[in-house]
Amino acid sequence: MNLRDFGRGNYRQLDDYAFGSGGMVLAAPQLKDAIDSVARESGTKPYVVYPSPQGALISQETIETLALQDNVAIICGHYEGIDERFTERYVDLEVSVGDFVLTGGEIPAMLIVDAMSRLVPGVVGKSRAVIEDSFYRGMLDNPNYTRPAMWEGLTVPEVLTGGNAQEISRWRRREAVRRTLTRRPDLVSRASVREYVSGVKVAVIAEDDAVNLAELAEVCGAYGAGRPYIVAGTHELRAAMKGMYPEAKVVGHVSKIIDDDTLTVKVSATARVNAMQSLEVKRKCLEHEGDIVFVFAQDDDVLDGLGGITGYVADSEGLPLSVRIGISLDRFLGKR
Repeated sequence: MNLRDFGRGNYRQLDDYAFGSGGMVLAAPQLKDAIDSVARESGTKPYVVYPSPQGALISQETIETLALQDNVAIICGHYEGIDERFTERYVDLEVSVGDFVLTGGEIPAMLIVDAMSRLVPGVVGKSRAVIEDSFYRGMLDNPNYTRPAMWEGLTVPEVLTGGNAQEISRWRRREAVRRTLTRRPDLVSRASVREYVSGVKVAVIAEDDAVNLAELAEVCGAYGAGRPYIVAGTHELRAAMKGMYPEAKVVGHVSKIIDDDTLTVKVSATARVNAMQSLEVKRKCLEHEGDIVFVFAQDDDVLDGLGGITGYVADSEGLPLSVRIGISLDRFLGKR
């Protein structure tokens, strides 16, 4: 929509001098008229977005939120910006596309519309391509190559020409991890990393039969960890656990589910000596190419005798074990 259509006077004025000296500022009444017009045409109040250097840096999560809105109106600012009173009362989201200044809001608006459009079914031919794009899961994309296989002395990685789909998929995941950790390690904190790590298992060291196995199984299933392992030290306890939950994978010791290629992550509810914060555990999981076993216990002291690394999730002490495990898996595996 052309803001000039809502200008005032013979010259269709949209701006005026800033109070207290400064440049020109887009006036609130004209902007309000434009937004009201959008509401009348669509029948619903628009979700108003204002691209501005003062806004929060836009991200893929922001775009996904906007794509879910029924009616979006983007205000394209000019000059010194727009009257702050309009921003406070009518703008739902003020965003920045980067730490630089443009002459107007049209280019940021185009960026936002293009990014949103990719999430509309049918806009991109292959919906899988959208999911695999950089930032959709929070990770960078893997390198891509095309013919010729040899160019200026540089060759395509042999795995990509070998035809083994499983090996190609593994290579792509590994390269996406390497790129992200090297170029944009800041992304790891909000990335969904479950698809970039190998097999994930959850083991619970049980000291009695009070573990809620049904809840535990649901949590593990939601995070792609399969059925949980129950580590029961006595024959009687193992028999009791199997009787309560016939499909449980009940073992006598954690070593039964760990081999030389396994990363063992002992998860504590408190910040113990040599423990790692959840983001550091996440990085360790991404760097590891083998299986990962997260080990929990009703009493964290039981974990001290085990090898591997220790991670902790703050403020989870005192919560039911299944809740602690759900919070921990979310922090470590990064469900978006």
